[in-house]
Amino acid sequence: MAASKYYYSGKFGIERETLRVDKHGRLAQTAHPFGNDEHITRDFCENQIELVTPVCHSVDEAVNALAELDKKAREVLAQNGEQIWLYSNPPHFDSEDDIPIADFTGDHSSKRAYREVLQQKYGKKLMLFSGIHFNFSFAEEFIRELNTNNEDFHSFRDRLYLRLYKQLMTHSWLLVLLTAASPYYDASLDKDGKSGIIISEYSSLRNSKRGYWNKFLPILDHRDLKTFTGSIKKHIITGSLYSASELYLPIRLKPKGINTLENLAAYGVDHIELRMFDLNPSAPLGIDGRDLKFAHLLILYLLSQPDFDFTPELQEKAVKEHKNAALIEPETKLLERGKDILENMEEHFADNSDALEIIAFEKEKIFSRNRFRDSLVSASAR
Repeated sequence: MAASKYYYSGKFGIERETLRVDKHGRLAQTAHPFGNDEHITRDFCENQIELVTPVCHSVDEAVNALAELDKKAREVLAQNGEQIWLYSNPPHFDSEDDIPIADFTGDHSSKRAYREVLQQKYGKKLMLFSGIHFNFSFAEEFIRELNTNNEDFHSFRDRLYLRLYKQLMTHSWLLVLLTAASPYYDASLDKDGKSGIIISEYSSLRNSKRGYWNKFLPILDHRDLKTFTGSIKKHIITGSLYSASELYLPIRLKPKGINTLENLAAYGVDHIELRMFDLNPSAPLGIDGRDLKFAHLLILYLLSQPDFDFTPELQEKAVKEHKNAALIEPETKLLERGKDILENMEEHFADNSDALEIIAFEKEKIFSRNRFRDSLVSASAR
């Protein structure tokens, strides 16, 4: 596979959610100042900015595009005495009254209606969690090369992405383990009127059991795209989900254009979205490009792994492990498995020095976690 000149090619995009805060570090109560700019939009609430890069041809290009949008956003906010809150967990707020639902109107008023449903179902506090979504698609030429039996291109492509989806769902815990960056939070997240910084038991609150999850685990049918979209639709028909957008799993398959279940079913998969990245406060843009490059390498590595039946039991296990990886002290077996996967990836990319450098960067994080765990064990033994 790696012999293809298109192996490392593809399309890349970044979506970054952050909150707008005033000069006191409190949630800004002003209207969204960017009009209908498709690249600087809102997420759940009026004071939550989402930067959406155009489609790019490399991670570096996508990060550069994010930097341009970040600069533009900060310049406008500075004129209003506001700034970007570059943490996944929100700052102090007095009550949910400080969290105005995004004021979409006119042709977009259905977006507001959807957010009002979320408010009733989950409350507003949960919606303040912010993060990074990474979008990726393979080069069409590469997919055509893989299609050695000359099957219908769209059917082959959909099966390829569905297979990748299952692998990424099963391994989403690894990306949480390597990129979790939000162990501190303000007590107002627990109870109105409280304040003070709390050190959590989670390294990533939004990926933990306290984070973005449905009130039930949506079990899906992964046999093909038709059964997959059909199983999501069943949850909508029964009222368990308001729409496909409410499916809070760490990986999404997305169509080209407007992201609806109908478009996905009709036109097939255009790209895959990884939704678990915390904002990294030590990175100027909230994301270290090396983490996204690693995600790309993981996608390529997982593509080489055999297909499997993603049973309800395995779906439950995948979500359980994802939440476990969000702990300050995840299970030792996850750290060991993470190390094993990285070593397998080193073999897979043995002829690519850039890839090996990225894998080494991530591997050091696993070693650091192991050293941290050993120090805790040593301290408790004294």
